[in-house]
Amino acid sequence: MKVNVLDLQGNVVRTIELPKVFSTQYRPDLIKRAVLAIQSHKRQSYGTDPLAGKRTSAHYHGVRKGPHHMMNIEASRMKRIHGGPPALELRARFVPQAVKGREAHPPKAEKNWKQKINKKERILAIKSAIASTILNDVVTERGHKIENVNIPLIVDDSIQEMKKSKEMKNFLERIGLKEELKRTKNKKVRSGKGKMRGRKYKRKKSVLFVVLENKGILNGAKNIPGTDVCLVNNLNAELLAPGIYAGRLTIWSESAIKKLGEIYG
Repeated sequence: MKVNVLDLQGNVVRTIELPKVFSTQYRPDLIKRAVLAIQSHKRQSYGTDPLAGKRTSAHYHGVRKGPHHMMNIEASRMKRIHGGPPALELRARFVPQAVKGREAHPPKAEKNWKQKINKKERILAIKSAIASTILNDVVTERGHKIENVNIPLIVDDSIQEMKKSKEMKNFLERIGLKEELKRTKNKKVRSGKGKMRGRKYKRKKSVLFVVLENKGILNGAKNIPGTDVCLVNNLNAELLAPGIYAGRLTIWSESAIKKLGEIYG
């Protein structure tokens, strides 16, 4: 498949052949599995204190007769406080149904949340996510504004040297992504308790720049809302399909396309 290569002015300078990886079958099920596996490795373990509700002198005497016996007194057989003020005498403790008792089935901090994925599945998911970036229907369904844009977007290697955010915005507007920039400019307040945990706002994902090497483009793109820059060697399913939804609007450098063919065929 022949595609155009653009310069920084948005003009076509030459055509190149796309690698075979762009012909991979679109597999949203595999992409979802790979993205969730990546996200599971970022999950922070949490759990209760193992001794919560157990720091008490309450105990139970399992004898039926004799001094201090606690059977046959018409009371449930559970650990109870001994001594102290009359209000606390023989008050139940420790068990889940008692006041100040332990939790029945608390979350364990030692639980392993990491999901595994086979190497061949992970690679196929990346290849499928790469192929989805040239499917017009998939990219549009994801919400990207590409009415006047021909995808895939491939730019010559001079884009890797773009260091100014203003230059980057002007370039994106010249190739027809002005509406895409407006789409990601707005942010909304997150619903739920995440507002209290350092992630009050949510913003839509926009363009992904895939380059062979960083010669300043990281500084040029980092202040544009929703954009990401990735080296072609570091591509993964989550970058290509944020939130498990494939078809991210991607801009490739010419050298990244050639390297892609060497890595994935």
